[in-house]
Amino acid sequence: MFMNRSNSRLFRDLASAGNGADGCVVCIGAFDGLHLGHRALVERAVASAHMRGCASVALSFEPLPREFFAERVRPLRLSPPRAKVEGLQALGIDRVGLLRFDAAMAAMEAHDFIADVLVATLRAREVWVGPDFAFGRGRGGDLAMLEREGARHGFAARTISPLLVDGERVSSSGIRRLLAAGELDAAARRLGRRYRHGGRVGHGRQLGRRLGFPTANLRFGRFAPALGGIFATRVHGAGFDGWPSVSSLGTRPTVDGAEPLLEAHLFDFDGDLYGRRIEVEFVGKLRDELRFDDLDALTAQMHLDARQARDLLGGNERRSGVMA
Repeated sequence: MFMNRSNSRLFRDLASAGNGADGCVVCIGAFDGLHLGHRALVERAVASAHMRGCASVALSFEPLPREFFAERVRPLRLSPPRAKVEGLQALGIDRVGLLRFDAAMAAMEAHDFIADVLVATLRAREVWVGPDFAFGRGRGGDLAMLEREGARHGFAARTISPLLVDGERVSSSGIRRLLAAGELDAAARRLGRRYRHGGRVGHGRQLGRRLGFPTANLRFGRFAPALGGIFATRVHGAGFDGWPSVSSLGTRPTVDGAEPLLEAHLFDFDGDLYGRRIEVEFVGKLRDELRFDDLDALTAQMHLDARQARDLLGGNERRSGVMA
């Protein structure tokens, strides 16, 4: 895990959560992708905390509960834990709790979660949740329970109305479906930005370099990406601000790859990015991943993909990207 244990704004368990005499305003959710609905919820909690003169706390779980309960196939997700934490902090949240979702957490009754986590540990004065929020063993708790228990324990339970885009409710599951279908613009309208994936550039097999297409490689670990294929992209971070690129996200069937890998080829760039943190912004999908008969056929297709990506991104345009 990426956690900086000296960062008091982030806690992984109740023992390190801390509490204050003034209590806090809590918002709870998976926050996968931090879409527009999540942002509306978080912003309401932050505003309420400012009005009350107390801290705001975003409470989430890692792994996500649906990942914990999945037996074999890793569920798709939009963002890794680091991106979730950084996104919540950028929205003004004072403290982020990523509680470890394990067997003990899964077995915790909803009443105990309220009493032990929200009341005894966080001293919640207000709790914000999504309209369909459920929690506790067997998803036995809901907004109605939070309202009843809040009246007894001295906190208010709040929610927001569902957010609609293109006539449909914004949800992480819906955005994952759109990304999987290559509907990047529709996903962007629900996220409030184009979809990105970030990480630290690692070493690969350097096959792309031998074929004339050196790439910056990002791995996913236990995180299963929500989309795949060949894309027109832009690279941010490490001194770049939207550098045009073409990227492959998948298992590389022509060379018998296994784990998902994001490989970004930055146009007209020759430099060393190993160990640098970058974000790849997905602008348009070019095609699905394919298996080719040989490397010559693969290379020919890569040239076609690069030409199409350049056209889609506006030729050789560079957007204020220089190495830091």
